[in-house]
Amino acid sequence: MSVITLLTDFGHRDAFVGTMKGVILGICPEARIVDLSHGITPQRIEEGAFILRTAYPYFPDGTVHVAVVDPGVGGQRRALVVETPRHRFVGPDNGLFAHVFARETDLRVISVTEPRFMLPRVSNTFHGRDVFAPVAAHLTLGRSVTDFGPEIDDYHTGSITEPSVHGGGITGHVLHIDRYGNIITDIGESLFLETTREKRFQIRLAGLSLDRVCASYDEAEGGTALAILDSAGLLEIAVNGGSAAGLLDAAPGDRVDVEVA
Repeated sequence: MSVITLLTDFGHRDAFVGTMKGVILGICPEARIVDLSHGITPQRIEEGAFILRTAYPYFPDGTVHVAVVDPGVGGQRRALVVETPRHRFVGPDNGLFAHVFARETDLRVISVTEPRFMLPRVSNTFHGRDVFAPVAAHLTLGRSVTDFGPEIDDYHTGSITEPSVHGGGITGHVLHIDRYGNIITDIGESLFLETTREKRFQIRLAGLSLDRVCASYDEAEGGTALAILDSAGLLEIAVNGGSAAGLLDAAPGDRVDVEVA
């Protein structure tokens, strides 16, 4: 049985998500549809790209991931199918698959041009329903990705911040803020541990300085800030029982420093 995941910025107030599911089930009634998230901040492509990164590796081989955060809908941006050895991805060519492109070394990217795999009438405002949902459903029926259009190599790879290592430590960035107000950085666990091994360090962000990493949130007293290596393998700054982002007025892109001595 085929698995299709959905990630959008549509929310649940309107019928957008349900309509996409209806289209998928009309083409592939046996599809198992999993909602990754529909709470992406509207039009925040980088946020959607990060959430997709954290989830897709945990799905079984053959899963089709539909991602729709698409402020350019109806314009010149292309619709894509991305194929990797384990998964396929369907969505707009706007950087939403940035982390997929960065992590996967063996992939094919297809520009979707075949109208027979879309709904008969394609609107200029709802490609989730008219293009991406039917393409995903047809993929689960065994279609080759090359049936949907030509392979391309000039797709939009997006931009991902990368930490830099220097003599004094690491300079990184705020990558994401989750619904708890936890601040997730782009500093990976292995880089952090290698850089700070057997050294004293200070993690600095917006006037906050932390000199240790906790194993769990409750190692810090309630209401106090802490650093932790999170489930995505990234350095995170949190507040036990509170919001680190609210405390520090942090936002994606802010600088984070790990200073070693």
